[in-house]
Amino acid sequence: MGELCRSTIFFFDQHLCYADIIPPSQVRARIEVAVLNFLKALSSNDPSISDLSLISRNPSNSRVSRGLLTGDSWIFLSHSFCTRSLTRENSTKSFIRVWKVMEMCYQILVQEKRVTQRELYYKLLCDSPDYFTSQLQVNRTIQDLVALLRCSRYSLGIMASSRGAIAGRLLLQLDQRFEGSHLKLDQRFEGSHLKLDQRFEEPNKEVVDCSTCGSSGYAISGDLDLLEKLSMETDARYIIMVEKRLAEDRVFNQIPCILITAKGFPDIATRFLLHRLCRTFPNLPVLGLVDWNPAGLAILCTFKFGSIGMGLEAYRYACNVKWLGLRKDDINQLIPEECLAPLKPRDLQIAKSLMASEILQDSYKEEVEAMVQSGRRAEIEALYCHGYDYLVKFLATKIVQASYL
Repeated sequence: MGELCRSTIFFFDQHLCYADIIPPSQVRARIEVAVLNFLKALSSNDPSISDLSLISRNPSNSRVSRGLLTGDSWIFLSHSFCTRSLTRENSTKSFIRVWKVMEMCYQILVQEKRVTQRELYYKLLCDSPDYFTSQLQVNRTIQDLVALLRCSRYSLGIMASSRGAIAGRLLLQLDQRFEGSHLKLDQRFEGSHLKLDQRFEEPNKEVVDCSTCGSSGYAISGDLDLLEKLSMETDARYIIMVEKRLAEDRVFNQIPCILITAKGFPDIATRFLLHRLCRTFPNLPVLGLVDWNPAGLAILCTFKFGSIGMGLEAYRYACNVKWLGLRKDDINQLIPEECLAPLKPRDLQIAKSLMASEILQDSYKEEVEAMVQSGRRAEIEALYCHGYDYLVKFLATKIVQASYL
């Protein structure tokens, strides 16, 4: 504890701005030091209420890291700080919210529990209704606490709420105590493309064959510890990140691939699992299929680069996703005018943000410019104007031609 106090809880002397993954005991120690520092300032000869200095999540504090030997790039935050102050009217409630969430996380860690952001919101809504009125306030305060304590959200005892799913040519081995495992080892895996190897034949284990999980795929757990401990086996040659659709077309029967989706804007658990797939199968290219609109590109870029809001953790989830489609050439050649819809005001706001981004490559910005100039947007489903089996043909053609950015 003394060593932590000497280094200060706010870590100004650290050169790298990232959030640690640390055990509960260390998180509790950091919280205890923050409280002790606050009380020390309050009880000194010249009493004062310390401001909370946080790594700024403003876009002006974001930077881009690019691998020299790989195509990987990701967002990270630099050394600029912002403050939450009790004495400034515009940040008084934000200051109190940080302490409230810090107290709640400490209780969670002491009880050896994990909660979702939604569960935490309702608890705070009941305990501190004067300070928490929306889920967004809770989410932002959690990121404030991550920026203050420099530890990951998961280390704080906050578990991801996952909407994502995975399907295709992938076997997952899980411990029987985890819920969601529904295929026994002694089953024959009828219709499976894969054969179990010896390391999958351990006792007291269950295996999920993601090619037999139905049109909705296999639901991705929000427990990052579970996702990290999964054993995986595949004969796929590609990983395809899909914006929303998954296994309805059973693309993996014709194209040896793993399909993964967050069903919209990517949640942490889905990003974590995709990153885990990339680490486990480094030779498999990751291809992205999204709607042709600014929101679709923003989804792909979050998987590819991470996000400024979670800049202290972005490098743990970023993957080198290649943009397979839909792109302007696909729109011009394949999508009739009747299948296009006008851009929404929200699309234009996202387009403006994308064009201002330093991390976005020129070819991506050209696509955004084409979207704005045309004033149109197209969904993946527009390809079905060519028939219900056309999506597989479209993907196969793009892959064979290596038509991705």
